[in-house]
Amino acid sequence: MEWTLDRLTQFVAVADCGSMTQAARRLGRAQSAVSTAVGLLEADLGLALFHRVGRSVHLTPAGEVMLLEARSLLHQARALDLRAQALAAGQAARLCMSVDEALPYQPVARLLRELAGRFPALELTLLGGTAAEVARDVQTRRAQLALQFDRGTADACFAQSYVASVPQMVCVARDHPLAGRARTTREDLAGHRQLLMHIEGVEELVLSPSVWRTDGFYVLAEMLADGLGWGILPRNIAQTPDIERRILALDCQDLRLPPLAVRMLSLQGAVLDDTALWIQARLAQLLTQGE
Repeated sequence: MEWTLDRLTQFVAVADCGSMTQAARRLGRAQSAVSTAVGLLEADLGLALFHRVGRSVHLTPAGEVMLLEARSLLHQARALDLRAQALAAGQAARLCMSVDEALPYQPVARLLRELAGRFPALELTLLGGTAAEVARDVQTRRAQLALQFDRGTADACFAQSYVASVPQMVCVARDHPLAGRARTTREDLAGHRQLLMHIEGVEELVLSPSVWRTDGFYVLAEMLADGLGWGILPRNIAQTPDIERRILALDCQDLRLPPLAVRMLSLQGAVLDDTALWIQARLAQLLTQGE
């Protein structure tokens, strides 16, 4: 087999144009050179790829099959070339990133779409879980980066970078006794069961003598929607369609909630390449736009 990628490129161009002359014009080559290249390819393969009728050409049945193979090979060649250029420029070949399942979905989804376009040669592994689980992915070296809601001081093994923040809301089920109040005070909240996020080593704001805990925001949201108590949710989770129709945000002006920070974790000493730095900066923009 002595066929080349250049001959395959000319074959595909002729098949697309239906004419040696038009294909030559598209490729910026002489018509005779394109005709010769296709003829040599047919000789190399031992197949007639085209029926020639005057100046027009039509694929033979064998040519239709070989066109699919040629497109596939050229696509792989372009991918190889792209990856080689990216690696030569210092881009990481692979990235494993773990993402907190509670982060706003739309900004994360857009981040991934843009990541695919900006770093097409990158081989990405995406993990997910609770804030504690994604941190553990980095700690155990299963992932290089974690994006999570800030749930307290990070372990000393982590380097952390602030990304952005998401507003929080005090929420109850629509049929909860607190749901009918125009205004809610701390004293009102203290009279009902409080549902809390449970994170090791984190001191939560506890107002009620009756407390239930869970380690996942979505579980907490479901408990709130089931009327088991009141609690604090990131706005993006409170406004999830399935949750939003079952809960209400309370107007509690004497309980001022700071925005919940989003941070990026990596291991201490790890060097963040251009891909990781772009992820941090772009997610910050997307989260800010969504405010």
